[in-house]
Amino acid sequence: MASVAGSSSSTSSTQNPNAGQGQHQSWRERAFVSELPSDFLRPDGESAPSGAGSTQEELDRQAALALARHYNSRRQMPATQTAAGRLNLTIAQAKLTKNYGLTRMDPYVRLRLGHCVYETQTCYNGATNPRWNKSVMCYVPHGVTSMHLEIYDECSFTDDQLVAQATIQIPDCVITGGETSDDWHPLSGKQGDGKEGMINLIMNYTPMSGDMSVPAMPGQMPVMVAPQPYIGLMPTIGVPVYSAPAVPTPQAQPPARPPPVTPEDVAQLKEMFPAMDDEIIRSVLEQRGGDKGAATTSLLELTET
Repeated sequence: MASVAGSSSSTSSTQNPNAGQGQHQSWRERAFVSELPSDFLRPDGESAPSGAGSTQEELDRQAALALARHYNSRRQMPATQTAAGRLNLTIAQAKLTKNYGLTRMDPYVRLRLGHCVYETQTCYNGATNPRWNKSVMCYVPHGVTSMHLEIYDECSFTDDQLVAQATIQIPDCVITGGETSDDWHPLSGKQGDGKEGMINLIMNYTPMSGDMSVPAMPGQMPVMVAPQPYIGLMPTIGVPVYSAPAVPTPQAQPPARPPPVTPEDVAQLKEMFPAMDDEIIRSVLEQRGGDKGAATTSLLELTET
C-alpha cells in the first residue's frame, strides 16, 4: 500500500506542475517583507540621524572624525624634559657565567636611563664572551644617578630570553669629578645576585650649563615593547623605546657641468669628417660631454650606417 501511495503522489505532482509554485508563493506570503527599521543593526540607545538622505553623510563624517582623532593621538609627541648632563657611555663587552640553551647564545644589551631605552646590536654566537663596543650618548635628567641594564639572548622562534640584569650607579667621580670610568660591573640572574657574570662599561659625563631642554623626537614616536617572560628572579617590564634623533646626512654635490662645446672643437672634428654637418658634430660633442674621443667613435658609427 505504501508503494501505491508513493506512486500516486509522484503521479499527481507530475500531472500538476504548478503545485510547487503555489507552495513557494504561500511561503513568501508568510515571510516578513518590508523596509528595514531605522534602528536595524544599531547598538542599543543609538538613534539614527534625522533625514534619510543625510544618514550616510553623517556616518561618513563620524568615521572621518574618529580617524582624525586616532591619527592625532598617534602623532602626539612625548613631553620635553630638562637634562642635567650628557653621559657618553660605551657598552664594551661582557663575561657571562653560563651559556643557556643547546646552541651558542646571541646576546644583546638593553639599557634604560631615565625615560629612554637604548639597545646594542646582537653579538651572534657571542655565547659567554660577547663584544659590542656600542657607544651611546644619553641625556641624564635631574635626580637620575643610576641605570638599569639587561642582557637578552636573541631567539628566532620564541621570545628573547633574559640572561642577566643589573642596576648600575653612575660613580660620583664621573658626575662631579669629570673622570672617565672604565670598570666591570657584576650581573645578576638565575645563578644569584652578582653571580651571572660581569659587564664592562666606559662612562664619561659632561654637565649642562643651566637647564637644557631635551626636545621631543621628530616625526612619529617609535615604540617598542620588551618581551615579558618570567625568567630568573623577576619578570622584565615592557618599556617604550625612543630612538635617537637621526643625524642629517650631507647632501650630495651636483655633478660638475661639462665644458661648453667651442667652434674650435667642431672644426677639429670637421676636418676628420668633412661630409658631416656641423650641427650633428656639435650635438654629438654635447651628448658625449665634450669628450672628443667618444664623439669620434660615435661619428664613425654614424658614417658606417
